[in-house]
Amino acid sequence: MVIVGAGLSGVGAAYRLQQQHPERSYTILEARDAIGGTWDLFRYPGVRSDSDMYTLGYPFKPWTSAQMIGSGAEIREYIEQTARENGIDRHIQFGTKVERAEWSSDDQRWTLTVTHQGQQHHVTTSFLYLCSGYYSYDQPYDAQLPGIDAFRGTVVHPQFWPEDLDYRGKKVVVVGSGATAVTVVPAMADGGAAHVTMLQRTPTYLTVLPSEDPIARIVGKRLPPKVADKINRAKSIAGNSLLYQMSRRRPQKVRQLLRGILEKSGVDAKTLDEHFTPSYEPWDQRLCLVPDGDFFRGMKEGKVDVVTDLIDTFVPEGIRLRSGKTLQADIVVTATGLALEIAGGIELSVDGERVDPATRWLYRGLMLSGVPNAAICFGYINASWTLRADLSSKYVCRLLQHMDQHGYGVAMPVAQPDIEQRPMIDLSSGYVSRSAHLLPRAGATGPWRVRNNYALDRATMSVADLTRQMQFTARRHAKAPTPA
Repeated sequence: MVIVGAGLSGVGAAYRLQQQHPERSYTILEARDAIGGTWDLFRYPGVRSDSDMYTLGYPFKPWTSAQMIGSGAEIREYIEQTARENGIDRHIQFGTKVERAEWSSDDQRWTLTVTHQGQQHHVTTSFLYLCSGYYSYDQPYDAQLPGIDAFRGTVVHPQFWPEDLDYRGKKVVVVGSGATAVTVVPAMADGGAAHVTMLQRTPTYLTVLPSEDPIARIVGKRLPPKVADKINRAKSIAGNSLLYQMSRRRPQKVRQLLRGILEKSGVDAKTLDEHFTPSYEPWDQRLCLVPDGDFFRGMKEGKVDVVTDLIDTFVPEGIRLRSGKTLQADIVVTATGLALEIAGGIELSVDGERVDPATRWLYRGLMLSGVPNAAICFGYINASWTLRADLSSKYVCRLLQHMDQHGYGVAMPVAQPDIEQRPMIDLSSGYVSRSAHLLPRAGATGPWRVRNNYALDRATMSVADLTRQMQFTARRHAKAPTPA
């Protein structure tokens, strides 16, 4: 097997493969020079998880800290430690970017064209597992902010944060209102910025949680780590699922609940109405977490403010708004979102025919119709990414076992002609809606349905019929694999 990506998903996939198929060789191809994926890429102030670490962490490696919101550095170390402890780090080839993946039915193998230190090489494998996330590492979303070249100050995108950026004593405007903006605003305010303004086009739902879980602190002192972790995971999964299901079924109740949480954090009614009352329902877009209410503390202290308005144009001294007001700025942070990218931007082809993932159906949430011996790791959007990623990796291991037991060399999902289509990601967030045309198709029923329900997925993925709408081909005598 070749696993693409040495982030949270890729290291987890390698662990599951080693446990279930110790006889099978594998390598991890990582384009960057370090383990961590997202958590190695993003280095902006305050970078942290936007979901609890008891579910973002691996089920096989307890997150032992009572701090349920992990910093970027802590998460990176956690992934690195997992790789070291299990010998996974010895299987990683860093600085190796996969450009193309070409399947040959005659050989029953993938041939990967990879670039390493400026040179192209080829690697062959019988199974390809893409754990490279769902956004471009090289190119963030360009919001085409009007007149930005006229600005005399510094423009920074969180995805490429300069190590030497000194914002102490500076006026900062952060454009955006998603998870990144809600994180970077209080971090820069606490880090010495003179003032930080979050400029949003429309409000986003925010909620407050303590960064340290009091229940986790208690069970962590009284119970063994594995037992404590199971309790913490179960509690987090149940709580997150309940909030999501209530948002779908009783949105008005959840609106009231979220408003009450912000009121308790000291946000007055006028500010709530103007800046924190979205026009959409809860969980139509991703809910943003404010640990320990740090964002609102910054507002109380006068270090942070929120402006809800549209940009007219950038001017040398800052940003002129549609209302006529000008926001003075020394630094502008464009937290305007990610650019979605499927399969890590790798050019896929099957027997010489190029594969466009957007024209293919997604099988069990991880395989593309008509594409043999390949899986793509997609996590949850409405819960921790790792929950579904781990289910996907265990499913891949079940599939490999089934193929070995029956002498199959190829497994390929085959879509039926009458599938009723549904969105793969059922969110109206900007980064999803503007990239919906890039996503694989999901169905309304059967193995083509993409659920956003961990409890149901966990109950069904481990017993799902591996043969349903799956075409198998007997293993042929294969050529010796190319050393990776």
